[in-house]
Amino acid sequence: MLSLVAASVVTQSAIARTAAAPQSNSPPTISGQDREGRTLSANNGSWSNNPTGFAYQWQQCDPSGNGCNPISGAASKTYRVASGDVDHTLKVAVTATNSDGSTTATSAATGLVSADKAPVNTAAPQISGTAKVGEQLSASTGTWTGGVRSFSYQWQRCDANGSSCSAVADATAKVYGVGTIDAGNTIRVVVTATNLAGSTNASSGPTGLVSSGSTPPPVTHRNYAPTIAYVGLKRVGSRIYARFRLCDDAAKAVTVVERDLMPGRLGYTRRFAVMPVPCGQHSRSWYLIGRFHHPGRFTSTLRAVDKSGASSRTVSRSLYFASGV
Repeated sequence: MLSLVAASVVTQSAIARTAAAPQSNSPPTISGQDREGRTLSANNGSWSNNPTGFAYQWQQCDPSGNGCNPISGAASKTYRVASGDVDHTLKVAVTATNSDGSTTATSAATGLVSADKAPVNTAAPQISGTAKVGEQLSASTGTWTGGVRSFSYQWQRCDANGSSCSAVADATAKVYGVGTIDAGNTIRVVVTATNLAGSTNASSGPTGLVSSGSTPPPVTHRNYAPTIAYVGLKRVGSRIYARFRLCDDAAKAVTVVERDLMPGRLGYTRRFAVMPVPCGQHSRSWYLIGRFHHPGRFTSTLRAVDKSGASSRTVSRSLYFASGV
């Protein structure tokens, strides 16, 4: 009788036991530099249900970390980054196994894989907009290979033939406000692309001759365009504080056009009304919108426009956010 009871308990225990394949508690991660020729390592993440073994499959993905495909032969815990991975991102899929089965979890994508040398420009930057005093020009980055991580800009003023170019002070944003000093000259932009191996410059072609704009209505005195200069820029939490010096010859409010810029993100424009008195220092502050709550190079540009439409040159100041807001 006792042996029958014991057998029943054993049978019921076996029935009560549920197969439990490994379950991922936190996804795998990748360590190492995502650069051609360097070695990446897969970290398993954490698992429940006591895995007894792990298998690996490295994947090549598009720049946004989607459209991933397994890399042939890349089934080890480590992976040496190949030249074919440049301008892509990488992931690793980790499969955990125990006696009850297997489960696969995939890491987040790496950054864009850099070449083992500085970026290469395959199509020159372009300038869009009207080369006219008071208008705004915009730079495209051009086309690059080599896993570019960031871009920077330097606008230049050239002679009427597009030669003898020199850098315009503080004109380091993606956009440029054409000022009266530019009339009769041409403008170009130099774009610097940077990856993990270094940086490369590429220049746009020059604009056409900058025109001075339409003739203003007759006035009893000559109207001079306002001038503006950055004095300081800082971030406190999610708020930006700007200090600038503004001068104008009219005793009327001047519109200050401010633009927030960050590589890879759509810019944001705001406007302030400022009394120049006729020269003085002024300060303004504003909250960063959500798309600028990220680490990276942040640039603020300022341009002053008076009631007649006369515009200052665009000035800029940059900060580097080491961490997000």
